[in-house]
Amino acid sequence: MFEELRHRVEIELDKIRPYLEKDKGGVEYVRFEEETATLELRMTGNCGICPLSLMTLRGGIERFLLISIPEIRRVEKVQ
Repeated sequence: MFEELRHRVEIELDKIRPYLEKDKGGVEYVRFEEETATLELRMTGNCGICPLSLMTLRGGIERFLLISIPEIRRVEKVQ
């Protein structure tokens, strides 16, 4: 299940990445915690050091992924 979910997450992240790359940033899949249905992502490049990265995560990435992949209930930023 995890590999199939990761594949679906990567497909959706590939749709978002070009927007982050415009600012020399990115996002990486870290892991999915099944018990809490929490997806952990790492912001990279300029997104990793940007003070607004949490807004990007919550207002953009999380919103998009929650609609696209119903198994995910929450998205968290990790280092």
